[in-house]
Amino acid sequence: MAASTGGELRRRLGGPAGDAPHRPQEPRAPPAPSLRPGSFWLTRLVLLRATAFIYLVAFLVAYHQNKALIGDRGLLPCKLYLENVKRHFKGRINMETLSYAPTLIWFLDWSSMDSILDAFALIGLAISAFVLVTGCANMILMAAVWMIYLSLINVGQIW
Repeated sequence: MAASTGGELRRRLGGPAGDAPHRPQEPRAPPAPSLRPGSFWLTRLVLLRATAFIYLVAFLVAYHQNKALIGDRGLLPCKLYLENVKRHFKGRINMETLSYAPTLIWFLDWSSMDSILDAFALIGLAISAFVLVTGCANMILMAAVWMIYLSLINVGQIW
């Protein structure tokens, strides 16, 4: 490598050369963020928002149809279904019961099933709308949406 004179080096770096008049350097704009390979930011954004959109539609449908289908006065009331499952497992709610019909409704009061179903649908709707609009999601939010939806579909029975 050939040695450079001080003037050449300063000229290449943008500084004043030895005999050139000194001029103040202009402030440089910060470099634009580069898209590094392997960051997958676009894939994450699309996948999370698409999943949130699907959940949003599912919870919106559940909110409008749950009372008529599985509510207190629905076609196949989920309260009756859960009582039959509980009776099958000798009146106990244990791991076998939870694995047969995994739902959070086991741990709630069943006196007003319509309000429980509406609350689950609205909570899921709110979480999925938040993820869809902001694009912010973490494991807790996505697990909560999954558990709420799982709770609703497992009391829906077979149509």
